[in-house]
Formats: sequence, structure tokens, C-alpha cells
Amino acid sequence: MPIDAILKNLPDLDAGWVWLAGAGPGDPGLLSLLSLKGLQQADVVVYDALVSEEILAMANDQAILEFAGKRGGQPSAKQKDISERLVELAGMGKKILRLKGGDPLVFGRGGEEARHLVDAGVPFRIVPGITAALGGLAYAGIPLTDRHTNSAVTFLTGHGADGGLARDIDWDALARSSPVIIIYMALRRVDLIADQLIRSGRAHDEPVAIVSRASTKDQFVLETSLGRCGEDVKAADIKSPAMIVVGENIKLRAGLDWLGAMEGRILDTDLSQIRPQGLRISEG
Repeated sequence: MPIDAILKNLPDLDAGWVWLAGAGPGDPGLLSLLSLKGLQQADVVVYDALVSEEILAMANDQAILEFAGKRGGQPSAKQKDISERLVELAGMGKKILRLKGGDPLVFGRGGEEARHLVDAGVPFRIVPGITAALGGLAYAGIPLTDRHTNSAVTFLTGHGADGGLARDIDWDALARSSPVIIIYMALRRVDLIADQLIRSGRAHDEPVAIVSRASTKDQFVLETSLGRCGEDVKAADIKSPAMIVVGENIKLRAGLDWLGAMEGRILDTDLSQIRPQGLRISEG
């Protein structure tokens, strides 16, 4: 079936509506069909810094593209101003696509914007996107779960409202209970996070991966350990956006780095070095 026929059968972005949509981790091929339809029908696309130029190029020729900032460590629009702008545009009868990197409801403040729309009586639709922990790890060749390493995973943000580590995380409980930890927006706090996890009982030599600019042509993956990750990140001069992965599942990358295999890497599926379904807890 032609793509135009497929899109025609999907819901329309109507005047006065806001679609809160996810653009995925970066690769335009990971965009959902609904997000693509929103790009083709929107009068205004309000987008974040992590939305690629290739994705924005899919918008219809008449669409106005409005940059909304929201990049860690850089000047950004205030969240209240963004939310009020969406209400203003809806009141003008525009078709608005609010496009966010990853998924709008995974550390994306999509819930805050949706509540603001509800309070203002603006109709909206939430269009999920592939969050970085799913798409980015898949492109890095690191399985989020695998029966050889883990049946549980935890997502968390790398910073709290005051600029330090999030205060609502029980780090001791996290270190004991979650075999794999995925940390968003944590590049500048990698030392703090590694030190905290080690103090909470995780082993110095536990595998760590930093995935930078996941699923894009500039993707870079650093494999290191909890004890060395701070030093290695500085030496590698890694660029944001990046996420940190902690756990035995990183070792599976030796056999699953499909992008590396396309460039000639020889994959190794030997599982003898994997600690099966266990946490790397320090003994002292």
C-alpha cells in the first residue's frame, strides 16, 4: 500500500488541536507514522533542540517552525512560556505539532504541557515516540533486557531540580535491586553518579557504557567501568546528548554491535564472561 494511502487512514491534525509527539532518538527512520502525518499537516511545528534537521525537513512547505530550546546546560525557553505559546497558537485556530526528542512523556515534560492544555480547554493528542533508552541502546548493540543478564531495568534522570542528583532516588535501594540502570541527561554528573553507586554497593569494575548522539551519524559509544567512567568520559571528550548505562548487559555488545559489524567489526557471542542474572555488588 502506498505511504499516502496509509497516512490518509490515520487521524487528522485538526485546527485548534495540539499533538504532543515524540521524534525518537535521532534517526528519521524511527519516526512514527502519526508524527510524520503531524509534520505534513501542521501549521506550526514547535520543536526542541534534539529534533534533527532531517526530521524537520519532513514538515510541509507552509509550516512555520518554532524553536523551543530545552537543551541541558544551554539557554532555553521557560517551560511556562512554551506551554502558553501552545495555548496561544491553538486559540488562533492553528494545527500545532509539539515535537520533542525521544518520547514526550519520558523525561520530556510532555505531561506538564498536556496539563496546561487541559486547564486552557485545548484539545490534544499524545503521540508516543521511541525513547533514547530503547532506540539508542538498540543502535549501540546493547539489549535493554536479556535473559542472560537481567529481567529488570530502571530509567532515571541524572539531575534534580537543584542541579545536583535527584533527591527522590533511594540510591542504596537502586543499587541493590536494579541489575541495569539507564541514566538520562547525566553526562556532566557522571562522576557524582558513579561515586554514589559505588558508595551504595556497586562494584568498581561493573561495566558502564556512555552512548552519545544515539542513532545518528555521529553516534559514539564508550565502554568503561564505574570506577573509570568519569576519567574516561573526560578523556574521550564525549558530546551531549548522551545517556549512561550500567550493567552486565553491556558485555553483550561484543556480539550485537550490528552497526560495528557493518563497518567490519567481528562479533563475538561468547557468553562466558557474563555474570548471569546477578548484580555486581561490591564485597568491601
